Amino acid sequence: MSTITVKEKDCQLKSLLCCPCDLHSELETSEQGNIQCNHKECNLNNRNFTTISGQPVLINFDDSVFNKEDYFLKEDGSVLNRKPSRLHKLISTILWGTNKKCQVNVKEFIKHLLAKNSKPTVLIVGGGSIGKGSDALYSNSDIHIISFDVYCSEVTDFIADAHSIPIKNESIDGIWIQAVLEHVLEPTKVVSEIFRVLKPDGIVYADTPFMQQVHEKAYDFTRFSESGHRWLFKDFELIESGVVSGPGTALSWALRYFFVGLLRNKLLGTGLASLFFWLRYIDNFIPTTYSSDGASAVFFMGRKSNKPITPHEIIKFHRGVT
Repeated sequence: MSTITVKEKDCQLKSLLCCPCDLHSELETSEQGNIQCNHKECNLNNRNFTTISGQPVLINFDDSVFNKEDYFLKEDGSVLNRKPSRLHKLISTILWGTNKKCQVNVKEFIKHLLAKNSKPTVLIVGGGSIGKGSDALYSNSDIHIISFDVYCSEVTDFIADAHSIPIKNESIDGIWIQAVLEHVLEPTKVVSEIFRVLKPDGIVYADTPFMQQVHEKAYDFTRFSESGHRWLFKDFELIESGVVSGPGTALSWALRYFFVGLLRNKLLGTGLASLFFWLRYIDNFIPTTYSSDGASAVFFMGRKSNKPITPHEIIKFHRGVT
């Protein structure tokens, strides 16, 4: 197996990046080293895209929930605290554990990728941190990983808003988007962007909450049932869909927010809820047909297709019993 050097990865990334405008124009680097879009019809024409920690900020702030000024308040450009305490990490691990379903799904995702291309390029949407259970994707030296989020980190390559992905049309083999779609203002627009940048027959994997409370303050908007999630990806051929975590985990989420509200203290409430960590293990005994309607989170894996599913097909798709 071969590995990609930093210089090679930078060259590959530059060949894929484009302006976050509707034209997806070519980016240029000025003599002063500034990244610009010089397309005459682009509304971002001649503006300099800033960088944070060496990563370009490719966001069209004229059409985003983010403000340009916010990206200079913190070193990583994040509007939220991305460095939880050790205690918070410990309690989170006790409550939610590891994403075992994702550990299985990532192997299937890799299998489909390598069946089409021996050296596929995967775009991680919302990849500011490595998602639970997805480590195998990063450790596979045959896969070229490109990652972005709305802030920079050690595992991102650039900063962008998923509503306008600054990647050229049909240039990506696979897209991994885990615990992200609940945090975007227009999920259908994000999925449309995913469709645009994927090559024909490209693979997408999405892991999204259903029965979970708000967990990113003002940047938390939407939830999806398994059927709603499937309809969101209606332009993709189904490979597999299912439950990531079931009603037991959903109950753990509910108890945490119940105790936080009752005690009016986030730390105490979360600590008390951690005593009920065992509820998530009950998910192992609930059949998919019963857990789907009350799942904590669901997943979808699909292939880019030219034949979208119909409203009649989505009604037949439902697998629950309630």
